[in-house]
Amino acid sequence: MIIKKYQAKTEADAVEQAKKELGAGVVIMNVRNVKKKGLFALFRSKQVEVTVALEDDVERGMQRREPLKSQAATLLTEPARRESAPVANRDILPESAEEAGNGKVLEEKLDSLQNFLAEKLKEPEEEKKEADTEEGEDSESVVFMKLLYNTMLENEVNEKYANQIIDEIEKNSKTNLPMDQVLAGVYQKMILKFGKPMTITPAENGPKMLFFVGPTGVGKTTTIAKLASYFRVEEKKKVALLTADTYRIAAVEQLRTYANILDVPFRVIYSAEEALAALQDLHDYDYIMVDTAGHSHHNEVQRENMNQFIHSVDGKVEKEVFLVVSATTKYRDLINIAETYMDMTDYRLIFTKLDETTALGNLLNLKLYTGAALSYVTYGQNVPDDIEKFNPQKTVKLLLGGKKQ
Repeated sequence: MIIKKYQAKTEADAVEQAKKELGAGVVIMNVRNVKKKGLFALFRSKQVEVTVALEDDVERGMQRREPLKSQAATLLTEPARRESAPVANRDILPESAEEAGNGKVLEEKLDSLQNFLAEKLKEPEEEKKEADTEEGEDSESVVFMKLLYNTMLENEVNEKYANQIIDEIEKNSKTNLPMDQVLAGVYQKMILKFGKPMTITPAENGPKMLFFVGPTGVGKTTTIAKLASYFRVEEKKKVALLTADTYRIAAVEQLRTYANILDVPFRVIYSAEEALAALQDLHDYDYIMVDTAGHSHHNEVQRENMNQFIHSVDGKVEKEVFLVVSATTKYRDLINIAETYMDMTDYRLIFTKLDETTALGNLLNLKLYTGAALSYVTYGQNVPDDIEKFNPQKTVKLLLGGKKQ
């Protein structure tokens, strides 16, 4: 794994430097503002430092193949900074684990962590002797790896993926590494597996049609309202709202109400032909957001109708499809939902209801199972708030036992 830092006036410039040197496959690990020091610091331009990572060929091949609780987590609990925009904000860790490894901050935290491990690993003498006789005494790094592994499982990371992460770290690491390096390796590996979030971007020409699909009750309509509000108010874009959810009158009226508040066009569409007519009428808009009917993934007729509807605009407009799912849904059910829509189209993932669960393992599970990029997460009913761009750094921090800020 290659990890390098680049500094420039803007994040985009720093990322461009990284791509020129390492290639387009780099993954952004951390972004932070660099404070200039010295007597003339006030007269120097501000710099942004971007830390990027690039897996070697072996690791990339392995990844391509697969579509601390309490004080032990203190290495991952630095409060995140947020930018002002409600949706496009990015929670940025002041320091990644790899950066902190070179400084005093991590040393202080390691003292706390080691004290915790000393308590955590205390055993009655008889049990300890028995374990030592049967298995031998584990090294500190092995014990810490086991602790991280168990923490991932407690956060409902699927056992298959937790094993994969640990195996890849052990395969590419030296034995008896210090705990901070073990943690940094796991932290970086998980961020790389999440990949870069892919959010909504403008079409090159004309409008972009955005379809939101998924089961009932996951918050599709509210999510659309949040995104429409952001693009209408913050980005000053021309937004139109369509709904094909003719099964639920309440959903239609809810979206109509949001459209009236935002002063944007709203239309109910009953067929693929009406979708094309709406597209023609709204050709000068930036984003056309389409709410679809939630349905059982077991219903063949509804699935076929949805498939035809989504593909009715192919070749006529740029489109993106977002599968909206709840973070509270069981992983087994998420797989069934994901497979249903995988048969129809490519999509990106939006997870809702993060405020209703303490275990976020399903975000990583579904990402690795589908290979789909994550886009946004929501954590409440407030419109236009309670939504943000998916932040892999913050999510990994929580999956390894960090506390929500």
